[in-house]
Amino acid sequence: MDKIVQTIADELKIKTSQVENTIKLIDEGNTIPFIARYRKEVTGGLSDEVLRTFGERLTYLRNLEKRKEEVENAINEQGKLTDEIKNDLANAVTLAEVEDIYRPYKQKKKTRATVAKAKGLEPLANIILAQEETKDIKEIAKEYINEEKEVKTVEEAIQGALDIIAEMISDNPEYRKMIKQIIYSKGVVETKATKPDERSAYEMYYDFSENVNKLPSHRILAINRGEKEDYLKVKIVKDEEKIIEKIEKDIIKGETQFTQYLKDTIQDSFKRLIEPSVDREIRSDLTEKAEEQAIKVFGKNAKQLLLGAPIKGITVMGFDPAYRTGCKIAIIDETGKVLDITTVYPTEPQNDVAGAEKELVKLINKDHVDMIAIGNGTASRESEMFVSEMIKKCDHKVLYTIVSEAGASVYSASKLATEEYPDINVSIRGAISIARRLQDPLAEFVKIDPKSIGVGQYQHDVNQKKLEESLAGVVEDSVNKVGVDVNTATPSLLSYVSGINKTIAKNIVKYRDENGKLKERKELLKVPKLGKVAYEQCAGFIRIPDGTNPLENTAVHPESYKIAEELLKSLGYETKDLKDIDKLTEIRKKLASVKVDETAKKLDVGEMTLKDIIDELSKPGRDPREDMPKPILRQDVLKFEDLKEGMILTGTVRNVIDFGAFVDIGVKHDGLVHISEMSEKFVKNPSDIVSVGDIVKVKVIGIDQERQKVRLSMKGV
Repeated sequence: MDKIVQTIADELKIKTSQVENTIKLIDEGNTIPFIARYRKEVTGGLSDEVLRTFGERLTYLRNLEKRKEEVENAINEQGKLTDEIKNDLANAVTLAEVEDIYRPYKQKKKTRATVAKAKGLEPLANIILAQEETKDIKEIAKEYINEEKEVKTVEEAIQGALDIIAEMISDNPEYRKMIKQIIYSKGVVETKATKPDERSAYEMYYDFSENVNKLPSHRILAINRGEKEDYLKVKIVKDEEKIIEKIEKDIIKGETQFTQYLKDTIQDSFKRLIEPSVDREIRSDLTEKAEEQAIKVFGKNAKQLLLGAPIKGITVMGFDPAYRTGCKIAIIDETGKVLDITTVYPTEPQNDVAGAEKELVKLINKDHVDMIAIGNGTASRESEMFVSEMIKKCDHKVLYTIVSEAGASVYSASKLATEEYPDINVSIRGAISIARRLQDPLAEFVKIDPKSIGVGQYQHDVNQKKLEESLAGVVEDSVNKVGVDVNTATPSLLSYVSGINKTIAKNIVKYRDENGKLKERKELLKVPKLGKVAYEQCAGFIRIPDGTNPLENTAVHPESYKIAEELLKSLGYETKDLKDIDKLTEIRKKLASVKVDETAKKLDVGEMTLKDIIDELSKPGRDPREDMPKPILRQDVLKFEDLKEGMILTGTVRNVIDFGAFVDIGVKHDGLVHISEMSEKFVKNPSDIVSVGDIVKVKVIGIDQERQKVRLSMKGV
């Protein structure tokens, strides 16, 4: 355990005491959001993101130790365990290294070497390797001819012995380590086209090479996909001469009758056994690291999308664009209740602009629609052009915005959507989801499999289990950061609250339906299957806006109510004063002047916890998403033909990838800001500059009319 503690402390650059305390909290069954928010004193204030990485590394390192133990026992059972092997295992830092150490002792399937060993040729292999015998090799080999064991000639005996040596060389962990080091420092990944004359998305890789250690993750995944789709042949070019020379130097002991045999065997071992498996391992290692990066980017983007600013108190028309099947329309009021649904056909092939306009203007005026949310999928731009003209004919001002419709169709056909809207057609449910995403992105996106949110790169190519785990963590962190109104939340939203699973979430809703609104957090303990442990984990993230105690609408945990009350009392107030606007203004001023260190000692509470309590009392019930960028609201549409180089535009970041960001500037396709155009300074990672949902100013620097592509720059704008 000490080794694991030290490793995590070094990697995350934190104290060993922080690591030990955090491991204890994780092992006691506390969730990451709970530890991040309510155990800051214990962890030293580690963030949810750091804690997620911490959890992953802890699992990996524990598995590594377990595997080391298994390998040591397996070698020991064969009676071959030495102090050197023990030492090598103790120093191994990856599972791959452990497997390399175990390779010579592993039960092998039938190989040329195992066949030769069965024929009794191992002693001959040892004689050749020792290179001490002066008697002619062919004379020695005669002693191993055995009709019964199918060794019929001298040549067959020698070849069998050399096959055993080739496998011994291949199984040597030191050689493999050395070869990998050479490839990682100087190796080159080379790709060639399998069909050079065929156009494809992989043309830049038709004749391409880049150093193994410089290959960025998006290129690794693109090359993998190109190879899988049979457009590319991939090869790792390495310094074979240097590798062979190093192995020869270690094995050959001067010029003897065995020298040429050994040289040929080293060559054979490298080409036939070592190179294919090392290449596979390196490709696998590169892919794993690239996938980790892709999953990280995907998670970061998803978090930004989930934490998008809600637009409350408005009536929204959800507009799900399409061609042949018509545009699906759903109008919902400020509570998300469906007021009207319809289907109109303003796009091709019907082009019924007049009919669609008449029907929608009537509905907008009737329901007093404030805003239209248009899905960003097929026919989105044509729909936008139609909407921008149509809203000019309404009785009042109506704005529109483009909303991500990723996963709307998946949600529409889901069991959850059927339960929510049993009487509404599948095709219309997508429009409801689009409208609700504008009102409350988080509450709507949690209903969808996070993989379908569609903000990332190569999400279908990466390890799906790891992606699912990572995204579940992202959703959980986002939901708990915002908090959940227990009296209005859906089971989907509640199931992501710390300590609450799907069964408990359904039980909460059932309890609410049967007993009416919950008035205090303590009432949760009456919910079936929600015991004291789950209550401790979830209570601080549950909000009751009109509960009996104003603290129930803050992130102050019930375990700290007494401290919060004492703090207010020391300032001359009570908790009920938090509901009085005038008194709240006074409380804020007094809280701002509190000396945290002195007060923390007086109240016998940690400084970090006290700071959090002060923040919450200063803004009870405030949604942290209010600080996030609001969507761009438009009344007019920009056509691709209107674009000119040098134009300065405002756009919304829709996706952030390794090589830049895609920005919606109001034309049919999102424009690309390449990483080199993001700042005058060097940018290592686009995520350091922008996030999904950010509103940015960009300059048009390139227009490709034929492919309808726009190049953008953020430099000097």
